[in-house]
Amino acid sequence: MELRDAEIVAEIAEIERVVRIARMRQLQLIAEAGHRGLHVEQGARSPQAWLQGLLNIDFSEAKGRVVVARDVEQQTTSWGEPLGADLPATAAALAAGAIGVEHARVVSRCVRTMPEHARVHQTAEIDAILADNGRRMCPRDLAKLAERIKYLLDQDGAHRDEEAQHEGRELHYATGRDGMLVVKARLDREVGAKFVEALQPLAGPRRETDGEKDPRSAGQRNADGFAAMVDLVLDSDQMPRVGGQRPHLNITIDFDDLKRGLLLGDEGMPGTLQTTEQSITAENVRRIACDCDVLPMVLGGDSLPLDVGTSQRTAPTHIRAALLQRDGVCAFPGCDRPPGTPQAHHVVHWIDGGPTTVENMVMLCAHHHRVVHGQRWGIELHHGRPVFTPPSDVDPSRVPRPGGRALPAGYRETLRNLIPAPRAPEGIA
Repeated sequence: MELRDAEIVAEIAEIERVVRIARMRQLQLIAEAGHRGLHVEQGARSPQAWLQGLLNIDFSEAKGRVVVARDVEQQTTSWGEPLGADLPATAAALAAGAIGVEHARVVSRCVRTMPEHARVHQTAEIDAILADNGRRMCPRDLAKLAERIKYLLDQDGAHRDEEAQHEGRELHYATGRDGMLVVKARLDREVGAKFVEALQPLAGPRRETDGEKDPRSAGQRNADGFAAMVDLVLDSDQMPRVGGQRPHLNITIDFDDLKRGLLLGDEGMPGTLQTTEQSITAENVRRIACDCDVLPMVLGGDSLPLDVGTSQRTAPTHIRAALLQRDGVCAFPGCDRPPGTPQAHHVVHWIDGGPTTVENMVMLCAHHHRVVHGQRWGIELHHGRPVFTPPSDVDPSRVPRPGGRALPAGYRETLRNLIPAPRAPEGIA
């Protein structure tokens, strides 16, 4: 007979309760096996190693069960008188199937890491608080509560732990065989919190477009958010200068190769990222060169510099200010990216003779700048406002889409109506 929805829910919960009760019985047996030294008879070096082989589980899991078993077992004196468990509230919750072994491990770890004075005088109180909250909290949330208790009762120990975390900080990066940079880091909780706080607003999913959700995975969103964070740092005036210059990305490429960057079948020689000495396609150099400092350099036949010109910014400050006023952070239709470092894109690239003027430029976020170049969106300015035309593989009809910060109809007239009419001077009708 087909079960009703309520019956399915009830049976799932009941099975979990029964499993937990059975696990408590197993913990009691594990504790008894330890007292009898069964692991010695089986030739194992420890109860944990014996249990790992017996149950085919990870060693950390076996060790956790052995520790919890000792804490929740009903002990007796040498005369057979009951003493109760070291963690009686946790043992009772386990026996009732209200919490699982994962919860009990949190309680046990909390008590065992407390200083001696807290273990002697406050174990029962800690056990009762955590066991009671464990009936309503998942093990992860219970661990946060346990940590909070430790910070309250052992502030010196908590401070030592934080100092140890700081001493254990590390960050490594290396270039993989495929050319991608691999980053591995362990950050103390303070720096980790700062990192998450900075990354989260830059790594959120993009708003749905035409009913389609952001296709990026969480890892890709984090990578894009990290890229935006790096752009913000490099664009900051607070970065220390090296050799009298702000940090910047150096790319070397032949000018003729850069001009050929978009011609199919003739993409030109790649550029070189001087920081990592890696190659980068002329197509991507062309995108980066939309908004950059250009330092012309004449090389001789042996590739040695013969003459160096003056660095010129392709999008000077006053033009960037005007573009930000007109387009905001990104002019692409429907973009809702949080504030980051916008990039000034030439509609007609300056390599092809396009002027660096407000009429030939639009502001784009890093994501949509890559989209415009990679998918080859068309951009035109109509009455001073950018209009984007999608490629045929994005929209077969290629219907133009208005971009920028479009103002609602009657916006300026509404503002004018709010301005009071000038008063006539006294004595004049």
